[in-house]
Amino acid sequence: MSALTPASAPTKGLRRVVAASMAGTIVEWYEFFLYATAATLVFNKVFFPPSEDPYMPIIAAFVTYAVGFIARPLGGIVFAHFGDRYGRKHLLQVAIIMVCASTFLMGCLPTFDTVGYWAPALLVTLRFLQGIAVGGEWGGAMRRV
Repeated sequence: MSALTPASAPTKGLRRVVAASMAGTIVEWYEFFLYATAATLVFNKVFFPPSEDPYMPIIAAFVTYAVGFIARPLGGIVFAHFGDRYGRKHLLQVAIIMVCASTFLMGCLPTFDTVGYWAPALLVTLRFLQGIAVGGEWGGAMRRV
């Protein structure tokens, strides 16, 4: 009895949805937490002004890390609202593209020495967008399960 019965067909489809959701979520969370490493090693030296206190740029970099976590619930609310209207699958794709684009653009940002205080402002903006996208992706992926 290796043929699929109607009762086992939804189980196979559910496994596929769970596997796809997990794959997307793992990639997004990897990019999201990769920021913590970059904040400690690179961002505190590149995007923030030098200070007499050597810990101030590190604290500023971690505050921008917190911005992503603050934006996550907002992303969940916004993406849930529009997901109900336009389809969660489409919004899930938008969220994945948003998080990838914001991560890529963080790597392309000019330094503090080049553009001054625009560098941390742009970094915070991209981090906020990344947080919204992760919050929207998480809610959309879990809703599919």
